[in-house]
Order: sequence, then structure tokens, then C-alpha cells
Amino acid sequence: MNAPTQVPTDSTRVTAVADLADPAFWRLPRSERLSAFARLRELGAPVRFTPRTGSRAPFHALVTHADVKAASRQPQVFASAPGVTFPEPAPWAKAVFGNSMVNMDGAEHAGLRRTISRAFTPRLLAAAEENIGAVARRLVDEMTAEGPGDFMRSAPARMPFEVICDLMGIPARHRAGIAARIDHASEYVGVQRRGRARLRVPGRGLRSLARMQLEMAGIARDRRRVPADDMISALVRADVDGQALSSRQLGAFFSLLLVAGVETTRNAIAHGLVLLSAHPEQRALLESDFERHADGAVDEIVRHSTPIIQFRRTVTAECALGGHTFLPGEKVVLLYASANRDASVFDDPDAFDITRSPNPHLGYGGGGPHHCLGAHLAKLEMKALFREMLARLDGIRTTAEPGLVDSNFDNRVGSLPFTFGKGHPNGPLRTTACR
Repeated sequence: MNAPTQVPTDSTRVTAVADLADPAFWRLPRSERLSAFARLRELGAPVRFTPRTGSRAPFHALVTHADVKAASRQPQVFASAPGVTFPEPAPWAKAVFGNSMVNMDGAEHAGLRRTISRAFTPRLLAAAEENIGAVARRLVDEMTAEGPGDFMRSAPARMPFEVICDLMGIPARHRAGIAARIDHASEYVGVQRRGRARLRVPGRGLRSLARMQLEMAGIARDRRRVPADDMISALVRADVDGQALSSRQLGAFFSLLLVAGVETTRNAIAHGLVLLSAHPEQRALLESDFERHADGAVDEIVRHSTPIIQFRRTVTAECALGGHTFLPGEKVVLLYASANRDASVFDDPDAFDITRSPNPHLGYGGGGPHHCLGAHLAKLEMKALFREMLARLDGIRTTAEPGLVDSNFDNRVGSLPFTFGKGHPNGPLRTTACR
């Protein structure tokens, strides 16, 4: 690990910790980053980090389960606006593309979330649950025909995207283009670009989002004229209170869904395959009674892998938390990846245990108004896909370490070699990449 940096926790203490403000930290092996989080949790107070270059503001890292949960449930003090990621969205970008719900607070956020929540009608959710099973079966059929290879390029990796497109009502002719544009726009999220990537033309990612939003605007116009039994129709046509989304709001919400609902679930599924390959005793337990253990397995996969590493908040009022007094205007980072390994909450937190109970992980946020709207659907997708893969793909397993993508935002898997079928004389692969 790189030499530690002297970082003050407050005006009276100086302690040696890894520098979370240094992009080099996020290129360390994940096991080393998790060890650094463990040392930070032992300090007893949030640590302040100051970036050495650029315009980034200093920030305090919230690393304990209690602090992350408390900040998540005090949105009036720890605000999501002006943005939960770095860099924060520019005002012009919000004007052009619409503001994402994750960057909103108060009445603005509550009103938009209420409108979207009403679109998740019991009828729509029941149809979505039935569709999830059908999609899982079809994608595993395709995987059987394709054979082993890179899991991230295999049919099941499309599961979250297909489910969301079906739920929203995206016509088939639009899907390939939307998928390509989202991949392009999100390719370097949270990553310090290196090599040729530094030469990428500024704004190309935004242009991809703009093209996608134009497509969404066209679909919205069609649904206003001729509604269908899908979520876009429900969102763009006014409900009993006269609430509906504009085309720009719809585009912003769909962009959020594709990050929060597609990338996170896709990465959780990949990490789940790694974990089940590395822990055959847990896999055997899951296979022995899938319906009994599936919920626990999904929760433990999400806790252990934590698909979203961190979100930022801006302090709006003086507040004491975790032994530190925060002042208005200060930035804090909610490190979910650290909170989910807090030994004061989780016994043997580095272990993978699908029977862990209780399992109050913060993989879908720490509660409060920004708790993930799609958490239930994500769980259904993971259960349906693992049910099909474990039952029908004999001995499905990883064959090498996952290729993790350097990021301070999400625990992204870039590649994952896998195989299935009989004839694996050396037994399951043991891997430490997801510890």
C-alpha cells in the first residue's frame, strides 16, 4: 500500500491514514481499501481529507454504520443538493438534461418521488414480477446456447436493462442504441482517466445522454397520444392530482434508473457469482433450499459487494455527528462500502454468510427519503437469475479473478471469466478479489 498521509481529524489531532482524496487510493486492490476503511473506523471521529490538486473541496469521510445511517436520515442537515457525486452537476447541465432526483431535497424531491411512486401501481409491479421470471429464463436459454466466456458480455448481464426497458415500455428498436449511449456516457464515472482516455473529447458523454433524452422525449410524445400499460404512460399522463413528468424530467429519471437500476444490479449479480464460486459451502446451502435462503443470499451479496461505494452530502446547518461538529457548507462523504463492514454491527464482517441475520446493510442507502426506489425489483431480479443459473447451468462458476474497474463511485466489474458444465477436477476457484 502507498505510504500513509498525515490527515487531521480536527484541530487537535493528527493521525496517519490512507488518503481518500488521492485518486491513487482508488486504484489500490479492494482488499487494501477495505483495510484502510477499517483503520478509519477505529479513530472515533470522521477524518477530513483535502485534495492536493484541482478545485475539489475538502471533505469529511463518514465511515461507521451509525454515522452513515444518521446522515442519510437527516436530509435537512446533510443535503443532496447541489449534487451527490463529484464533480457536482453544472447548472447548465441541469437546465439542459433536467436535475436527477438523487440531487434534490425537500419538497422538490418529495413531489417528484411521490409522482414516480404512484406509477409503481400494484398491477404494474405484479406484471413486472412475472416478467422478471420470464426474462431470466430467456437469458439463461441464450447463455446455454452461447456457452462460457465473459460473464459481463453474456446474456444474463443484460437482465437489469431488459427488465427496466420492459417496465418502462421502451420499444425494442430503441434498446440497442440506448444501451450503447449509456455505456459510453458512464464509462469513466468516478475514474481518474489514464492514457488515451485523457484525450477523450469533452462532452462526448453528455452528447450520448442528449441523444438518449431525445429518444425518450419522442417515446413520451407517443405515449401521451396513445397510452400503453407501461410506466412511461403512467409518468407522462397526469394522475388524479394533476401530476406528471415533463419529457426532460422523464429523461433525467430514466438516466437515473439506468445507473441505479442497471449498473448496480448488474455488478451485484457478477459479484454474487464470484462469491458463490469462492464459497462452495454457501453455494451448497443456497442450492439445498433456494426459496429459504434466497433473500438472505441477495442481502449478503449486496452487503459484501456494496455496488455503490459512496455518495456526497453538503452540510446546511451546524450539527454534531460521530464526535465531530460540522459547519454549514462543509462536504461529507457517506462511505457505504465502509459502513457495510463495520464490526460493531456485523459479526465477522469480512465473511460471506448467506444466513446472516439481522443484516442491516446500507447497500440501498441508509434509509430516509433517498432510500432506493427500485430495491424490491433489484432483489427480485437477482433471485430470479440465480434461481435459473444454479438450477440449469451445471456447476456455473468463475474461472479467474474479476477485472474490477478503478472507481471511487461504484464497485464495477469490467470482465469476469466463467464457465459451466461438468468436468472441473480441481473444484471451485478460490478468489479473494471480492473480500
